[in-house]
Amino acid sequence: MTGAPVTVAVVGAGPRAVGLMERLGASRSELLGNGPLDVHLVDPYPAGSGRVWRVDQSALLRLNTAAGNVTMFTDPSATCAGPVRSGPTLAQWACIGAEDFATRATQGRYLSWVWERAVEQLGPAARVRVHPTRVRALRGDRRGQQRLYLDGGTEPLLADVVVLAVGQLGAELDPEQVRLRDFAARYNLTYLPPGNPADADLSALAPGEPVLVRGLGLTFVDLMVLVTEGRGGEYHRDGGGVLRYRPSGREPRLLVGSRRGVPHLAKFGYRLAGEPPTLPRFFEAGALLDAERPLDFATAVWPAMAKELGWGYYHELFSTHPERTALPLAEFADRYAALDWYSARRVELVRRAVPDRADTLDLARLDRPLRRIRARSLAELQPYLRRWLTRSARRRTDPARSGDLGGLLAAMSVWGELDRLASAGRFSAESVRTEVQGWWPGLLGHLATGPPAHRLEQLRAVADAGVVSFLGERMWVSPDDRRRVYRAGAATTPETVGARVLVEARLPTATLDRFADPLLRDLRDVGDVVPAVVDCGGVLVPTGRLRVASADSRIIDRTGTAHPRRFALGPYTDGRHAMAFAPPAVDAPTFRHNDAAARAILDELRRSS
Repeated sequence: MTGAPVTVAVVGAGPRAVGLMERLGASRSELLGNGPLDVHLVDPYPAGSGRVWRVDQSALLRLNTAAGNVTMFTDPSATCAGPVRSGPTLAQWACIGAEDFATRATQGRYLSWVWERAVEQLGPAARVRVHPTRVRALRGDRRGQQRLYLDGGTEPLLADVVVLAVGQLGAELDPEQVRLRDFAARYNLTYLPPGNPADADLSALAPGEPVLVRGLGLTFVDLMVLVTEGRGGEYHRDGGGVLRYRPSGREPRLLVGSRRGVPHLAKFGYRLAGEPPTLPRFFEAGALLDAERPLDFATAVWPAMAKELGWGYYHELFSTHPERTALPLAEFADRYAALDWYSARRVELVRRAVPDRADTLDLARLDRPLRRIRARSLAELQPYLRRWLTRSARRRTDPARSGDLGGLLAAMSVWGELDRLASAGRFSAESVRTEVQGWWPGLLGHLATGPPAHRLEQLRAVADAGVVSFLGERMWVSPDDRRRVYRAGAATTPETVGARVLVEARLPTATLDRFADPLLRDLRDVGDVVPAVVDCGGVLVPTGRLRVASADSRIIDRTGTAHPRRFALGPYTDGRHAMAFAPPAVDAPTFRHNDAAARAILDELRRSS
């Protein structure tokens, strides 16, 4: 190919864009040749690291994934069509242990290095330009060049193909959040909406100030780190080896609760000891795809999913820790396979085969650890929560409890099966809204996406020091006009608290109807992007995400057809399961999605040349 260059513009220059660039370089020679190619990346944040992983953030903030489970490169496990181009994991690149949790700044430097390597591998005829700004509008028909209008510019940037790879998105406030924000403005209070604490102005969280915090996930952990160690507090171990926190005196007092009332379970500090069973065994979508009527999740699907989680848990317990069981694995497996999860006979089998109750799997208690706890006051509740943190951190680092990891692997195996059923429209609309899109992702997140165990140990230490107090499960917040404060409480105790500061410790929920990004709002308003929906027996249930073609991530517009020159990648699209980076040696969806999109882009560029 000779003559004028073909041009691709990528909106966003963080890890998703970097992964796409790597795949473009891998297949370029095969599909496009080595003629002139112009690549434009548009992002106000640095190319490679993007906003979330920028290198100038606090060194106290760390990944919540072990460095050995982070890679930007394909390996022989990958089933993508493009060539495999291996590279180091984050642990190998940074020369740290595979089980270490690197700083986010280190991850940012890794991503920047991958970016530079990806640019080099595009070849000498490729010109790459980064525009440190935002795109406010995109125009163009299906046949001609696309026109991107950038902030601060008058003439459009022209491209043959446009890719939206904008990563984590902001969202407009929902009605409740607007009410809470306006209440703060009326009485000179402070309201911090959902967002990354590293991007927020935390100066309003004054020393000793009571601060209501809604959320106990990873965003809360970041907040805790920044207002404790980040303000000069220190950890040390006492003579008995217990971690203690020495306040600096500059910390606020965090009064925190959530729907579940406890943090996510910690990441595992060990690997599976036994040989994992073939999963899934009891829950497969294929057996339910021909169901005559929409399925009710709670009655028709969850019992089989729960049985699958139990199988993963007990298989590991019986095969690796047989001294704590009263039956051989083979006998237990045969009996277990014949019984329903909620049957009395299954409960009796486990009771007889697993003598110690601490070794049994209680999914209801895992989901709601505080469901049976009723404290007369907040002071009475605190010791229980601190003990829970200690036990939780210890259990996730104790290989003797490896059955927990077996259960998690089973949970991950049913995730894809459940998605197949949902995508095929086999659930009732109510099941999709409340369980498939709500309760189940929440439970899976609680089991799988928590912080490193040392963060729970630190949280227990700052709670011991009086910097954090827990409100309990099903936390609520309400404006109190009479006292001119936010009032909060929870189902766990009748006591309520008031404060002049409220922090939403969670990331924004960026659904298509509430995108804060001006480009995506504009595309939505003109019908060039549309919401993905699940067809539940003729009832269309929006997912909140942007609809793309499953094969190659082309954007589907109001006509119901894929735009040949526009693509979108990221968690705000139908391809949400593919994260920006992935573990090695697992044939990660990330690389398949990036590769399919890259090859479709190169095909389109060839046709445009």
